[in-house]
Amino acid sequence: MTGRGNNTYLIIGSGGDAVLIDAGVGDPRHLADLQAELDRRSARLTRLLVTHGHADHASGAPAIAAAHPGVRVQKLPWRGVDDAAGVGWEALADGEEVRLGDEILRVVHTPGHSPDHLVFWDPVTRVAFTGDLVVRGGSVMIHASRGGKLGQYLSSLERVLQLGAARLLPAHGDPIDDPEAILQEYLAHRRMRERQVAEALAAGRRTVPAIADSIYHGLDPALLPAARENVQAHLEKLKDDGRAVEDNGTWTTSSTSSTSTATGTSTN
Repeated sequence: MTGRGNNTYLIIGSGGDAVLIDAGVGDPRHLADLQAELDRRSARLTRLLVTHGHADHASGAPAIAAAHPGVRVQKLPWRGVDDAAGVGWEALADGEEVRLGDEILRVVHTPGHSPDHLVFWDPVTRVAFTGDLVVRGGSVMIHASRGGKLGQYLSSLERVLQLGAARLLPAHGDPIDDPEAILQEYLAHRRMRERQVAEALAAGRRTVPAIADSIYHGLDPALLPAARENVQAHLEKLKDDGRAVEDNGTWTTSSTSSTSTATGTSTN
């Protein structure tokens, strides 16, 4: 699910203070590379900014904090999840500015993939560090069972689109030098998936597995859990929009739900 692995980004200010965006997983090779680059630049790590609390982005925070005493470890709070990392987080908030010498990174709350997801925006260079918001050549899973919300995710894509970024630096995959095209592509892809889910529902498919099987033809079985998470997220959005109804894992369109209940029609 992480492709070639995780990208973390080291930003070194003119005064030698440095910020690391995302913590990785605590791999000793990552820690060694980080220290080597800091030594090469005669810099010291003063802040660790984490885009969100998923393990591939946050679980390395204790190892980095141990290797760099005094580093400030910061993210937007996610109650019930942050404690698992075993580190003393400092809270970030939407709109907050992180200063690094003369440089400024602006905190942009972009929920949807997870409730606490952040993008870090450099308004001078117009570079956005986008975590798991987008990845070139693929789509992002919406963890419906872990606080992901598709409606919020679409709003977050729109919000980053409005920044007018020149470059996106994602947590997985290559840099994105055509942000508007990729963000519009993501929005179009989600609208297409929503139509597919709504059509499957209207055709009588009533469960998440049945809808996922009808949409994701020939998908590697190892990826089916992720596909079902995405279908669940789309169904929850349709429910929020008043277009679908759920009853103990059985889904119907809002226009047919009362008929099915009244007649006792099987929805398996």
